[in-house]
Amino acid sequence: MPDQFSTFSFVDRIIDIEADSRARGCFVVPAGLPHFSPCLVAEAIGQLAAWVAMARDDFRRRPVAALAGEGRIMGNATPGETLALGVEIEDWDDDAVAYEGWARSGGVPVLELSHCVGALLPLEDFDAPEVARRRFATLCQAGAPPGRFRDVPDADVVVLEREPGTRLHASIRVPESAPFFADHFPRRPVFPATLLLDTQIRMAIEVARTAVAGAHLRPQRVADVKMRSFIRPGQVVEMTAVKVSDVDGTVAVALAAQVAGKRVASARVDIVAHEPP
Repeated sequence: MPDQFSTFSFVDRIIDIEADSRARGCFVVPAGLPHFSPCLVAEAIGQLAAWVAMARDDFRRRPVAALAGEGRIMGNATPGETLALGVEIEDWDDDAVAYEGWARSGGVPVLELSHCVGALLPLEDFDAPEVARRRFATLCQAGAPPGRFRDVPDADVVVLEREPGTRLHASIRVPESAPFFADHFPRRPVFPATLLLDTQIRMAIEVARTAVAGAHLRPQRVADVKMRSFIRPGQVVEMTAVKVSDVDGTVAVALAAQVAGKRVASARVDIVAHEPP
């Protein structure tokens, strides 16, 4: 397996593909990681869906994440354990692919995605089709060596404005170069939407902390995720997290991000208290 597929790839093996419309796969979460974010679990599901879509289209186009209706976070992806992944293609046309998917660990649900849509764009703009084809064949046969992922450091968040318990306005600068760009993507480096969302969820938890003081907090549900344009290396992303409701211990926070005054992403996340394991 080429080195370029070791920094942001989360499918170790494709176990089964049925009628180019559904698939099962797996990914071993490396034991040495301090944690494995739910956003990276969502990335793993999306990558499995992308392999199904690329193979169905004979590696002419690939889906690029744009919309996700809902992500339900039900458990943890524990380092050292194997994630079982599943996806189903719900619809397909010339412009986009719609899918849903799930991840489980030890038979216990970790995350479910529904109503996801990825725009279909020419694969050769992002990666070499012949390389993608060879890698797909490897994943469907022996699989990739597990334990390749070495984590991605949290983004350096600069707080611009804070209204405790209500609103947080902050920014990050996307690095000019980073190992994960080799996977995302070799020919067109793009800051992964899941890394942006992971940063925004951490902001949402900070906003919710005043409303649920003293509790351990976690994201329970992410909805209406929209990625409107690519984020390039070196760009500065401004983000806001605004509390919109606090009902029965669930704090809903609206998320938004913009680059150079243009909105590039939005979502909504529900934060709840939980007992640590």
